[in-house]
Amino acid sequence: MNASILGTGSYLPERILANADLAKMVDTSDEWIFTRTGIRQRRIAAEGEAVSDMGAVAARRALDSAGIQATDVGMIIVATSTPDMCFPSSACLVQNLIGARNAFCFDLEAACSGFLFALETGRRFVEAGTVRNALIIGAEKFSCIVDWTDRDTCVLFGDGAGAVVISSSGTGRGIIETVMHSDGSLAESLKVEGSGSRKRPVAAGSVSAKSCISMNGRDVFKHAVLSMSGAIEEVLRKSGIGIDEISWVVPHQANIRIIASVNEKLNIPMERCCLNLDRVGNISAASVPVALDEAVRSGRVKRGQKILFVVAGAGFTWGASVLEW
Repeated sequence: MNASILGTGSYLPERILANADLAKMVDTSDEWIFTRTGIRQRRIAAEGEAVSDMGAVAARRALDSAGIQATDVGMIIVATSTPDMCFPSSACLVQNLIGARNAFCFDLEAACSGFLFALETGRRFVEAGTVRNALIIGAEKFSCIVDWTDRDTCVLFGDGAGAVVISSSGTGRGIIETVMHSDGSLAESLKVEGSGSRKRPVAAGSVSAKSCISMNGRDVFKHAVLSMSGAIEEVLRKSGIGIDEISWVVPHQANIRIIASVNEKLNIPMERCCLNLDRVGNISAASVPVALDEAVRSGRVKRGQKILFVVAGAGFTWGASVLEW
């Protein structure tokens, strides 16, 4: 029983924050940001617009695309690093918003690798016959954990949500092979320290800088290139599929230089990558499903094609997945 992607959906907030707008906030420029990241603009959620709100819109669109009702969903996983609250899970909140009363729900946190980790988790439930349809959502509101005075990080991130329905009722081979890895020794490279039990997120009425993203950009770049290229080689080897058989690569989109370096190492033409980094920035766990939905709705992704997802994120976490559409 193979798990196939039956439908896709995405949501991006209305507000656009362009590089020129950031140049009024910190010492930067459109040229500085674009040449180093490939980003021109990013979307920023409205005040009071939470991960569950964005995830619910993406979920409804994925359900419409799949041609099923919310009550047909047996499980919901929301991959996020920015949940609505500590508990209940954003997945439970999405369930209530869309009326998926028959689904069990939980959140999964693997930073920018979250969607792929959630997809593989959901796949196992579907292939085991536990559920027929699973709703997998990647949703982030990174604007709430960005230090808007730090030009090294605030220029990178945006908000949004993407979703897929995976099902045992799909056609073709579906998800063929996935590899996932983690290395906790690299945890200091990218973190939000004051957001859990180790540090108080708010100190005596004032917001702490430790509640925001801190990053060693050089370390993250190096490990992202090595881990993503290695994951692609591993998943292709395990699946028995050659790189020339892959029609589209949907990478996590943190930095265009990372993607270009991975492609150069593996001789992957940039034209075969589904990219939207310039328009949406790094939306972490939402990055891959949003780019996938755009590619599907534009008609680029066609039935029978082989698609490769590749991700890397804080933790350090990374992985890749290959599927037949």
